[in-house]
Amino acid sequence: MTDIHSLLRLATDAAIRAGEAIMEVYTSPTANWEVERKADNSPLTLADRRSHAVIAPVLEATGIPVLSEEGAHLPYEPDSTRSLPGRKDWLRLWVVDPLDGTKEFIKRNGEFTVNIALVEEGVPVMGVIFVPVTRVLYVGSEQGAFKATVPADVYDLDALTLEPIHAKGATDQCTANDCGEEFVVVASRSHLSAETQEYIDSLRPVHPDLTMVSAGSSLKLCLVAEGKADVYPRFAPTMEWDTAAGHAICRAAGCEVYHVDAANYMHTDGLHPLVYNKPDLLNPWFIVK
Repeated sequence: MTDIHSLLRLATDAAIRAGEAIMEVYTSPTANWEVERKADNSPLTLADRRSHAVIAPVLEATGIPVLSEEGAHLPYEPDSTRSLPGRKDWLRLWVVDPLDGTKEFIKRNGEFTVNIALVEEGVPVMGVIFVPVTRVLYVGSEQGAFKATVPADVYDLDALTLEPIHAKGATDQCTANDCGEEFVVVASRSHLSAETQEYIDSLRPVHPDLTMVSAGSSLKLCLVAEGKADVYPRFAPTMEWDTAAGHAICRAAGCEVYHVDAANYMHTDGLHPLVYNKPDLLNPWFIVK
């Protein structure tokens, strides 16, 4: 299966079903969430594991390798001593976060998502983000970026009413300043670093009407993609599965996710996009605009 639209339909179905599996845990008055701490001290719950169990076999059936936060992570280089292949030769792969925003899940604020991306030669070419609580779906591919509300018992992308979305800079509309509108910066609800705050504060002299909006998970990238925010700076650690799906949607909506040099984080012009399936799966600092 190589057709992008067919893969997008498959990923959409998997994301919605995974979201429903998450909600079975989230809404159960008796469920034991089985909260654990991983090696990096980030939380892991029963819902993360159930979502992964829904998504992994569906994507693996395509024959495209899967890199999931909750799956096994092969080394980048092949290991001949243990007969292990390496990610280095994966020119095409799925990058998955079965439950992005586990901290938001535990806080019960609804700001968590299911993220599925298709990456080709380091570039996210297709992305699906599903918000289980609101049943809002975001998708992006070469066909454009779209948003939909998913009715109960509907899993087929082609059965949904899709609303095209565009980042502010991708349309002929005036900028926030030209229109006299607020300049909106979106930031992490749970991971706002001092450097990110410094950058936001540096924007205020240019944008005195600046408004800061906090959100969890990959919703921050979606806010920029649909033109509800102008910029999202993230000068703090993230992993590839945190951003790949949102990055694909941003690209389809007309904005980009740029690598920011941590040693010169106040300089955000002339930057290069993030790349994926790196030897180190940790993202550099970035800005979405």
